Amino acid sequence: MQKTFSVVGNEEKLMEVRLWQAVIVTTIQEWISGPLRRKREAEDYLFKDQRDFPLVCQSAGLDVGQLRTKLARLKPTYEADPLKLRRIWGTMLAQQ
Repeated sequence: MQKTFSVVGNEEKLMEVRLWQAVIVTTIQEWISGPLRRKREAEDYLFKDQRDFPLVCQSAGLDVGQLRTKLARLKPTYEADPLKLRRIWGTMLAQQ
């Protein structure tokens, strides 16, 4: 019986991690291709927020500093190379 609870707990934790990862992906998508106002809000959240975004990253199993560093590399070029986002995000998830 104890093992069943452990498996269910692990599945719930994985679902929670995936949910927070989806929040981050959605924010990055808004930063990349949303309307101007949403782009600015998303950029402020991704790069300047010191309270909520670090907690979201932690809940997603990601290092906020590493993610911000990788996103900063995208900043000047994301409109010219939309596939670069997919490559950077893929390396972040693979390191978990």
